[in-house]
Amino acid sequence: MDRRGTDLSVGGNRTLGLRFYDVMWNTWDESAVPEALASDVDFRGSIGVRARGHAGVVEYMRLIRDAFPDFHNRIDDLVAEDDKVVARLTYTGTHLGPLLEHAATGRKVTYSGAAFFEIANGKIRHVWVLGDALSLMRQIGAV
Repeated sequence: MDRRGTDLSVGGNRTLGLRFYDVMWNTWDESAVPEALASDVDFRGSIGVRARGHAGVVEYMRLIRDAFPDFHNRIDDLVAEDDKVVARLTYTGTHLGPLLEHAATGRKVTYSGAAFFEIANGKIRHVWVLGDALSLMRQIGAV
């Protein structure tokens, strides 16, 4: 435990990975961003967007929420070791708003991905999400 009572163990890091998806993304809880992410977080998303800091991540979350209001991240596997967490995921949603330059199609999408987290001082410092963007783009008719 650190001085704030944050569990810095592998179990605590695992909990951060779960919180990232179950609280921040699956419920669109922006208030969880400063609780889970370092202030200087570096986030790289599947669709080629890079976000830095809390404001950048919130802006990215809103971009995805506007495009897929029912977006859901199912965690299929989650592995934590030392300061690293890796998740294998299945993403689902309905394309009801614009995604980058692609107009809403109303199509339901399902695609796979993985996320890699680096934890520092009890918070997520780096996130690199590798979703099957080609599958996503095919499903919304962009490819």
